Amino acid sequence: MKNIAILGSTGSIGTQTLDIVRENKELKITSLAVDSNITLLETQIREFMPNLVCVYQEEKAKQLKDNIKDLTVKVVTGMEGLIACAIEQDTDTVVTAMVGMIGIRPTIEAIKAGKNIALANKETLVTAGHIIMPLIKEKKVSLLPVDSEHSAIFQSLNGEDKKKAFKILLTASGGPFRGKKQSELNNIAPKDALKHPNWSMGRKITIDSATMVNKGLEVLEAAWLFDMDLDKIQVVVHPQSIIHSMVEYVDGSIIAQMGVPDMKLPIQYALFYPSRLPLSQGERVDFAKLKQLTFEEPDMDTFFGLRLAYEAGGFGGSMPTVYNAANEWAVAAFLEGRIKFLEIPALIREAMKQHQLIDNPSLNEILNTEQQTYDFVRGYTESGALKL
Repeated sequence: MKNIAILGSTGSIGTQTLDIVRENKELKITSLAVDSNITLLETQIREFMPNLVCVYQEEKAKQLKDNIKDLTVKVVTGMEGLIACAIEQDTDTVVTAMVGMIGIRPTIEAIKAGKNIALANKETLVTAGHIIMPLIKEKKVSLLPVDSEHSAIFQSLNGEDKKKAFKILLTASGGPFRGKKQSELNNIAPKDALKHPNWSMGRKITIDSATMVNKGLEVLEAAWLFDMDLDKIQVVVHPQSIIHSMVEYVDGSIIAQMGVPDMKLPIQYALFYPSRLPLSQGERVDFAKLKQLTFEEPDMDTFFGLRLAYEAGGFGGSMPTVYNAANEWAVAAFLEGRIKFLEIPALIREAMKQHQLIDNPSLNEILNTEQQTYDFVRGYTESGALKL
């Protein structure tokens, strides 16, 4: 029996993780954590009967307590509640599926408590990779990637001499606006940006895919996960999303991981590694029907949020935190109709310009940088100074 905690159980990754738990009786849920969706959480509680649940928003937590007063499940709230779920004593593996930098502290505390990590929270390594990776080694726990691209890289490295890896080829679908120029993106509405051609994801990540900032975050994450220099991580646009990423070796050989676009595959692989289990899927890859796979260079002029990720990674230190935090605020503002689509990367650019770099930030300095970035982009937007 493997005991699983899910931070972000009502989101896209969380619900698909629970689908896998339903199909595998050797998995047991020990704790669940959400931001505010207590309606779905209550359904999950009654099905999986965890020991502990957290609702980050206090008022919603009070309401949930009343709704499940017939059960013995303990309800906690706030950041301390998230941490309590992450370090729950019976837990073996924590699936970190919450979106945003809110996932950093619970992940750190889970590692300190000796929990293995199934990582679906990009922001953890993007902003605090210099803290997380040494801690993983110190505590001798595993960190397995859940992102489809990073899982593909991990699988392509598996069994090989990692020192012989020459380059990572990180694939991208190109999102809903592949092939368009900036002039065509001026009046994009949120409903249009939320139409991803291949993947079903949460709202924030779907917008990140449309701007290609998501791929920028994945580049920064891959550098930490696989100890690879940024100039050895190449983004390749692959519209069919059949090859999930590749590794090129020093002899010119390229190993790829392929499959249908289905997040259950990397989730299940992370939960059961090194075993491979049968996975219930719909139609699988049929090469006779597929006929061709195509590849393109990313357009880093139109989708300059991706170029900014490489710049942020080049600076290092606290700059990736600025990149991430400015994007988080900007995406929320775009979804609320307060800024335009192309103003998302423009805000990231302006936030990076004004930031005073901290070379080796502590956790508190990372969180302070996050708040300072939020304050800057909010004030900058409200001042009317934002220009594309």
